[in-house]
Amino acid sequence: MTSDSTSPLGEALELRRETGEAREAGPRTRPAEVLQEHIVEIVSDSGEGAQRCGQSLAAIAARSGNGIWTVEIIPAEIQPPPRSIAGASGNRVRMASDRVTNVGDEADLVVAFNEQVLLSRLRTGEVKPGASIIIDNCWANDPDPEIARAYEKVRAEIRAGGYRLYEVPMEAECQKLVPDPRRGKNMFVLGMLCAIYSLDAALARDQVRFTFAKKDQKIIDANIELLDAGRAWAEANLDLRYKIPAPPVTEPQVVMNGNAALALGVVASGMEVCAMYPITPATSASHYLSAVFEKVGCVVHQAEDEIAACTFAIGASYAGKCAVTITSGPGLALKQEAIGLAVMSEIPLVVIDVQRGGPSTGLPTKVEQGDLMSAVFGSHGDAPKVVMAASSIEDCFYSVITARKIAETFNMVVVILSDAALSTAQQPYPRPQFNADWLAPPVDQSTVPEDALPYDWDERTGIMTRFIPGQPNGMHCLTGLAHDRGSHVAYDPEINEEGLLNRSRKLAALQTTLRLAPVFGDDDGDLLLIGWGSTKGAIEEAVTRLRADGHRVSSLHLKYLQPMASGIDTVMRRFDKVMTIENNWNDPPDDPLISPDNRRYSSLATMLRARWLVDVDCWGTARGQPLKPAAIKAAALAKLGKA
Repeated sequence: MTSDSTSPLGEALELRRETGEAREAGPRTRPAEVLQEHIVEIVSDSGEGAQRCGQSLAAIAARSGNGIWTVEIIPAEIQPPPRSIAGASGNRVRMASDRVTNVGDEADLVVAFNEQVLLSRLRTGEVKPGASIIIDNCWANDPDPEIARAYEKVRAEIRAGGYRLYEVPMEAECQKLVPDPRRGKNMFVLGMLCAIYSLDAALARDQVRFTFAKKDQKIIDANIELLDAGRAWAEANLDLRYKIPAPPVTEPQVVMNGNAALALGVVASGMEVCAMYPITPATSASHYLSAVFEKVGCVVHQAEDEIAACTFAIGASYAGKCAVTITSGPGLALKQEAIGLAVMSEIPLVVIDVQRGGPSTGLPTKVEQGDLMSAVFGSHGDAPKVVMAASSIEDCFYSVITARKIAETFNMVVVILSDAALSTAQQPYPRPQFNADWLAPPVDQSTVPEDALPYDWDERTGIMTRFIPGQPNGMHCLTGLAHDRGSHVAYDPEINEEGLLNRSRKLAALQTTLRLAPVFGDDDGDLLLIGWGSTKGAIEEAVTRLRADGHRVSSLHLKYLQPMASGIDTVMRRFDKVMTIENNWNDPPDDPLISPDNRRYSSLATMLRARWLVDVDCWGTARGQPLKPAAIKAAALAKLGKA
């Protein structure tokens, strides 16, 4: 009954397992196979609701106590042609008995609404050999002979490939309940999947009610009918039965995607103004804020363009309380001049960059970690900024709180790097307990001492006490030009260098407070993998597999990219080999034209090599897909010479 792909989990769901909760007996035709984890993909034409089906499945599993991680499958076009390989839309859901930190490897089960969207997953290697494939069989007898032939061709290919094929009359079954099966098939499929994975029927119905809570009761009832019909059909006709045990939930949790976590972090941080211009994949963060921000007395400003959004946020910050602007890579590029103004005038500002594939319009709906160099060095002149990266959904929430504190403490711009893999991925984590320390103190309106200067930089830290508009005796001329301690325009070489030195000192002062994250694995060994951002879960899972096989491999994940914590060089030198794992471009060393003299390294590898003169190799892809543990493991084995 829906084609809306907006996440029903945009709002945080509290996850509880009620003691003594009534449970249905489960599949009737055969006992369920107990699994530790499984990966399922639901794919359809854009607008058929496969994304919502996957999101709802993940929510039900999470509320059952399972670990989950989801990734949306999003076509590059807003409305691609139906029944096209490029138009596949949907969701991948990884469910497990334990906590899940990444997308995993290939899918174990795929549900496809037509054979063309299925081909998109098979051709990109996203489906495990021998996997189960469920497909709507309505296309076999389509009135258009070309469509029927295309379906038969793919059906033969699936069988020849060794997959387990289940042809299901989804459309015919849905037509028994609704006039347009295209607007109901997703809930029928959700019911099938709940039966396949032995998920509680009552929880599933609750999730449907939550998903359609703003709709008419007739729509809610119709969707529950479709859900129950799908479950009943699967129990009567499919031999797929799985059970993924879940430990009891011992504390309240929330499940949400990364953009919702960023938005909640904005609210929790005490920032009161968000200015942005819509851009994929960052826009849903502002949608969430627009729904809740006004309730707590705050404002979301949609500007006419990216530059205006940034300058609006800077103006709001100048008025006394740090503001935030949210964007993606192209928007970050447009904001750079305004960011330079904030650096020169030393106005605190938080910039959230939800990275996507580039350059230019690039891959607007796909993931890439391509903005690190832009975030650190993308400026005219020397414009030091703090750059930090979120590594999980939970980290998205807490990173915003930390960023606001740093921005206001040091009067600096703080850039948070998220990406498309985190923006739509969902994960449960412990429900945050509000802490008043997250918030900034009230805006200072005390009288400024007569002899105080607006840029009276501390000789040790470079930090000055910021004058807030309205403070008695605090009036001064704010300028983006080079200025002295009194904020007077000054072009003298010594004065210019004094400003540059003190703005840089603030980075150094922050750096002395940073603590390096512990090494994942042993403190020394044959190979150290270094990553940042959303790759953390996949890297650590790969390292766990490698170590289980007896390999002396560890990993180090960096939260702060500018400045970096002390001790990174010491850790690197304890390993025979060092390699970064990044989701951005690096030249393949085996390319016939690539040599050690001309090879381009990935972003973090370049920075580490330049700073510490350590021979840091790199591996990664820029395919627009999240990195998988198996691929990272293979790259590590190749580096060890054991591929």
